[in-house]
Amino acid sequence: MHKSGFVNILGNPNVGKSTLMNAMVGQKLSIVSPKVQTTRHRIMGILNGEDYQIVYSDTPGIIKPGYKLHEQMMKYITGALTDADIILYITDVQEKVDPEGEIIQKIKNIKVPVIIVINKIDLTTQPALETLTSTWKEWFPGSDVIPVSAIYGFNLDQLLKTILNLLPEGPPYFPKDQITDKMERFFAAEIIREKIFLNYRQEIPYSVEVEIESFTDLENLSKIRAVIHVARESQKGIIIGHQGKMLKKIGTEARKEMEEFFGRKIYLELYVKVTENWRDNPAILKRFGY
Repeated sequence: MHKSGFVNILGNPNVGKSTLMNAMVGQKLSIVSPKVQTTRHRIMGILNGEDYQIVYSDTPGIIKPGYKLHEQMMKYITGALTDADIILYITDVQEKVDPEGEIIQKIKNIKVPVIIVINKIDLTTQPALETLTSTWKEWFPGSDVIPVSAIYGFNLDQLLKTILNLLPEGPPYFPKDQITDKMERFFAAEIIREKIFLNYRQEIPYSVEVEIESFTDLENLSKIRAVIHVARESQKGIIIGHQGKMLKKIGTEARKEMEEFFGRKIYLELYVKVTENWRDNPAILKRFGY
């Protein structure tokens, strides 16, 4: 008997959805930073066992849209609600949750099993965790409530067991050696974007999109040419930095991570371009894959 299904990960920004998916799949597929809205796309991570295939979907954090970009991001969440075999709703020990909130109500009305995952339990006490777990059990009677620490890998085996119990029978959806639905170009762009999120403050990371202009595989090397799009002229100077130092730092950090991720040498060229108002331009958003 073989089991397979789509396990879609939903939750508010910064509760650790991407960290959890990376830990469950055993590979870093979703970029991670302490800033909200780091995840902009829906990213699949596929976990294969001898008699199962779990197709995880990491989704952007739930936000009120301020730009057309955000509207597109929220469409990924709507999609994830409709095509799931199991929903993992991620919360954490610090989050203030409104049980009457729109997304919680939508998940309550869904016809597939829901697992409530309380993340970051390393940041609380046992009595506080017990109280929180009881609260979630009251809100979602009949659903499993599983406390975990994604960053430390605590209780993820219990989460996997629970998922496997609820997973429907069926053949694999993807080849058994495949771990994601995304192409190498996507990961190259995301790695650069992660370094921008980690190195710049205020609105800069939110005003930036990375586009891979060319990705050429040579014998033992990949040549990548990437453009960092910013929304305003003033942001271009901040990205480049004094005497180009910041851009060089981003390039070095991204190249090192790409070499580890792709398992080969990388030659990376970075350019910065002003693309005004890209977050509200449907044609440009489409070109960027939204």
